[in-house]
Amino acid sequence: MTYTKRPDGRKFDEPRKMEAKVGIIKRADGSAMFKMGDTIAIAAVYGPRELHPRFLQNPERGTLRCVYDMLSFSVPDRKRPGPSRRGTEISMVTENSLLSVVNLDQFPNAVVDVFINITQANAGTRCAGINAAVMALADAGIPMRDLVSAISVGKVGDKVVCDLDKDEEDYEEGSTDIPVAIVPRTGEVILLQLDGSIKKEELKEALKMAKKTCDDIYKIQKKALKKAYQEFQNE
Repeated sequence: MTYTKRPDGRKFDEPRKMEAKVGIIKRADGSAMFKMGDTIAIAAVYGPRELHPRFLQNPERGTLRCVYDMLSFSVPDRKRPGPSRRGTEISMVTENSLLSVVNLDQFPNAVVDVFINITQANAGTRCAGINAAVMALADAGIPMRDLVSAISVGKVGDKVVCDLDKDEEDYEEGSTDIPVAIVPRTGEVILLQLDGSIKKEELKEALKMAKKTCDDIYKIQKKALKKAYQEFQNE
């Protein structure tokens, strides 16, 4: 079936409106918010600090731990509080993505904890969470070779689209969701998941769309970090 128009009127290659802010949780060592349309992710970083119990410590480098959770009121149908299989999987995916750019060699026996809460959800939550988490790590002063930018692309009906919303994920004629995370400076793809089916040429088109959008997200992330740094200098 031909997919002719997106629910919110966006072009097929157009992401939702995005917003980023750094330093939103004063008691955290680093924090950030990333908003993609109606999806809002808030990340807080604590550490480096000594890892307990001690048998988990790595004498050669620090440990990164990520916890992702959707708050109970973040979706219309109230989510049951506490860990879930989906939350555990996204926590692991996020941790692996961040480990590709984070350097913890300076922090042996220590841990850096990243907590990601989705306060409002309308699809794309893992990508919003990654975007917020990497900014929070930068805000905490954790050494990194670059930021990470993430976006969900895919196929709705017969069209390749960027940044699917919940209506598009639930499209009755079928959809394919592809979360992608990229290291913008090198173009390295560090996360690619695929839920659904898509042709080879369509996947190439989707990845090209993801790279272009991640370049734009990278600019938003850097602008928010630069603004926070300037405000800190002026205090």
